[in-house]
Amino acid sequence: MDAAAAAERENEMTVENTRDVAVLGLGEMGAAIAGALLAAGHRTTVWNRTPEKAEEAVAGGARRAATVPDAVAAGEVVFISVKGAAAVRKILEEAGGALAGRTVVNLTDGTSAEARETARLAAGSGAEYLHGQIMTIVPGIGHPEAVVFFGGEQAVYDRHRPLLDLLGGKGTLVAADPGVPVLYGMSVHGIMWGLLNGFLHAAALLTDEGVELKRFLDQAAPSLAALMSFLPSIADEVEHSRHAAEYGALRHHHPSVDDLLRESRDRGVDDRLPAHTLSLVARALADGHADDSYSRLVDAFRTP
Repeated sequence: MDAAAAAERENEMTVENTRDVAVLGLGEMGAAIAGALLAAGHRTTVWNRTPEKAEEAVAGGARRAATVPDAVAAGEVVFISVKGAAAVRKILEEAGGALAGRTVVNLTDGTSAEARETARLAAGSGAEYLHGQIMTIVPGIGHPEAVVFFGGEQAVYDRHRPLLDLLGGKGTLVAADPGVPVLYGMSVHGIMWGLLNGFLHAAALLTDEGVELKRFLDQAAPSLAALMSFLPSIADEVEHSRHAAEYGALRHHHPSVDDLLRESRDRGVDDRLPAHTLSLVARALADGHADDSYSRLVDAFRTP
């Protein structure tokens, strides 16, 4: 095959792989999604309740839709990224019959119950549904290491995988239930906030003493890295309700947490974080779990 024929064949393959897509909602995340789809050469229609927000996407080659039904009708796959489940519900109601035969990929934050209700609304209008929980900030959209958790039918996910991978190279279907990726995202964020709050509390203590934080991180790196290695064993203990511990039982945590609490108070550092931890440990000890692993505290979160 000569160079001209090869180029023509490549162009034909590109055209064959080009999809008609729609993006509804052009806030920072929605605009980034539209940009990723346009950059990959897909025929992209955009809509936003505030029309001016579509200017950048239109300048990049997108078609502007005047109404929700117009946008939905133009896309085989319809990406929705707006603020809150109520806004998604309103969009689906406005779309009405235009949704039939489409695939809705909802990337809007909310609760697991809201994701399931949105899936029911989409199905009621004849659309397939995937829920996506994006685990990156806007500049990470399309990055090979960006994580997106998806929920929905395997066949639907597989069919649209090339499009979905444009959002992030680490996209994964985690469940058929559209509510599960929401829980995945919330759980990662909950761990993140716990880690960040713990670090910032430590930072307040260390800087009060004049300790350089970067030096602390360098010297404490092995201990900090080891923390992540504990999670699989804790997960196993929680899932099988086996909390007995040969080492590091809760009775040994109590004095250490109490020391942290008293140190915080002595320095005038907010003590609510260690105080809450101490209350969880103390409750478990009072309930007779002194020889159990820290994983026993899951009971306190289940029945606060």
